[in-house]
Amino acid sequence: MSNCRILVVEDDAAIRRGIVDALRFAKYEVTDCADGEAGLEQALGGGFDLLLLDVMLPGIDGFQILDSLRLERSPLPVILITARGAEDDRVRGLRSGADDYVVKPFSARELLARVEAVLRRAPERPATVRKVTNGSIAIDLERREAILANGESVQLSEKEAQLITYLAVHPGRAVTRDELLKRVWGLDPRGVTTRTIDMHIARLREKLEDDPNTPSFVSTVRGKGYMLATGAEIAI
Repeated sequence: MSNCRILVVEDDAAIRRGIVDALRFAKYEVTDCADGEAGLEQALGGGFDLLLLDVMLPGIDGFQILDSLRLERSPLPVILITARGAEDDRVRGLRSGADDYVVKPFSARELLARVEAVLRRAPERPATVRKVTNGSIAIDLERREAILANGESVQLSEKEAQLITYLAVHPGRAVTRDELLKRVWGLDPRGVTTRTIDMHIARLREKLEDDPNTPSFVSTVRGKGYMLATGAEIAI
């Protein structure tokens, strides 16, 4: 677990520093911020294994951030942190998709135990996608087979199928190259310079598209990454 990346969103500087220090002492890689909007942007940007999220934040609060993540179908595990220990708040957080809930004040030992527990459960979360259809192109991901507009059958490699699957599990948002490297290839993107993602996307387009220069299945979002084109139908 020591290679996991954790995002901490907490507006109280002293509490935030205590959390960050405890996590770094436990060998986690930590990014922190004090603002709700910035926290949401970073969380949606991908590349994190866990979000520690304060409920009471300036701008947008933790519940709104959690709702936005789940609306985007982000599988990012979330532990809510709050001074409000009311049962209604705990129930609301868990029903909104939080993985755990810690009430201030808490010890570093308790927090680390909860972090470890949530990270152990996290691999169980990914969704299974059977088919993706967009226009006249249909991909059977279980068979790793694409049927093109002319009826031709094209076989996909395992990584190509995994790439399409990951994009399908995160519809409506651009997935960064770093996130794809980490989640699909299992590589640590830090300090890595590679065109592996771009090369696989290019090969996919050559297989699927009539004109790879004007892609209609996998779209490039300039400066962000890749996403399934709008209108793709996903069967789980």
